[in-house]
Amino acid sequence: MMGPKQEAQAALFYEFSLEEHVRQDHLLRSIDRFVDLSSIRGHLADFYRHTGRPSVDPELLIRMLLVGYCFGIRSERRLCEEVRLNLAYRWFCRLDLTDRIPDHSTFSKNRHGRFRESDLLRHVFETRVARCMKERLIGGHGFAVDASLISADVQEQNSSNPEDWTAREIDPADAPRAVREYLDTLDDEAFGAATSAKPKFTAHADPASQWTAARKGPAFFAYSDNYLIDTDHGVIMDVDASRSNKTAEVGAMRKMIDRTEERFGVTPDWIAADTAYGSSDNLVWLALKRQILPFIPVFDKGERTDGTFSRSDFKWDDENDRYVCPGGKEMRHTWRTYSDLKRNASAWKSRNYRALKSDCTGCELKAKCCPTLTRVQSIATNMRSSEILPANAPHRSSIPKPKRDARRSKCSSPISNASSDWAASDYGDQDEFTLAATAQNLRNLAKLRPMVPASR
Repeated sequence: MMGPKQEAQAALFYEFSLEEHVRQDHLLRSIDRFVDLSSIRGHLADFYRHTGRPSVDPELLIRMLLVGYCFGIRSERRLCEEVRLNLAYRWFCRLDLTDRIPDHSTFSKNRHGRFRESDLLRHVFETRVARCMKERLIGGHGFAVDASLISADVQEQNSSNPEDWTAREIDPADAPRAVREYLDTLDDEAFGAATSAKPKFTAHADPASQWTAARKGPAFFAYSDNYLIDTDHGVIMDVDASRSNKTAEVGAMRKMIDRTEERFGVTPDWIAADTAYGSSDNLVWLALKRQILPFIPVFDKGERTDGTFSRSDFKWDDENDRYVCPGGKEMRHTWRTYSDLKRNASAWKSRNYRALKSDCTGCELKAKCCPTLTRVQSIATNMRSSEILPANAPHRSSIPKPKRDARRSKCSSPISNASSDWAASDYGDQDEFTLAATAQNLRNLAKLRPMVPASR
């Protein structure tokens, strides 16, 4: 017999449990075991007033943000709607069916205000790294570093050449937030101080982003998302945003290594990276100053293909701290004799070795040595680069190829998974990248420490 049409009838009482309606194998159940946000209230205590109307629970906001970054929900309007409708999201955020969802504007107010002022997102990220250490997922022997190019969420049409800007008096306090943050980064090694080259175009809405054509296509505004990764299980040890150029990325790498040692007391025995980090100055800094063995291809432009002499044609005399040119003349970084040796260039800095003008002017080999130079030949190099650069290749070749490939894949995989779908937006590139790295580490924890099925 055909059943009757079902009519919806409002019940007087309901008995409903969110716990029973969330699958045991749901990703959020695995992640929830490693999300302990009990410390954020103490971290934010100085940024809330003691009187007035109670605010939205900051732990709720962080849990909602983690849901968005774990499931790729970029829009905060949509995130609020998804949490309102999805039972698993409500369960993870500790919301009952009758609890109200915060308005999307609450995220903007807190992320631009007290969250950024207190560096809360960095605090949440570092507590997850500490949890990875507690779970023994961090070996601390080998790190990998890489940078991923992330498009900035700005309009290319709303930009101009800095030289064309109209000179005018502007009170920094009245400037937009993005401009104030840009002014604060002018002395940062990963931003303004990374290079003296002036950008061709600057975005008005986000002047810290860089105009780049690194992808061999049309240029666009972008940031570099720099990750420092422990190669044992691919745990992200640190994350930092920088301008999209090699100098800034090297500066971000050094900053992350120093910060990881300061926060967690971990310094790697070796580090792997690509050619962008293979300058002689950086290799000397790693190997001699920090005692970290670099497995990095050498970025060396000393070999010539135009018929002129290459750097290898100039012989290095370590005993006398000089180069000897193919013509037999010596090249020194200084022709003065100092009684105080500290006046010489530091061992970690680049030195410029020059020949005497009298030796170069009438030399028969000048056409092959420095045909375009009106004065003398010079070689800019590190004091110990003659030891670091040749010594780097045997160490790299001693690693079996499968292990080198595995380290490279561990270096690039977390970056592509965690940040390639996230554009640096108006909320700030550092916030975006830090939250993406936190979500990636939580997913990694859930994968490497799976839940044990309950015995029946």
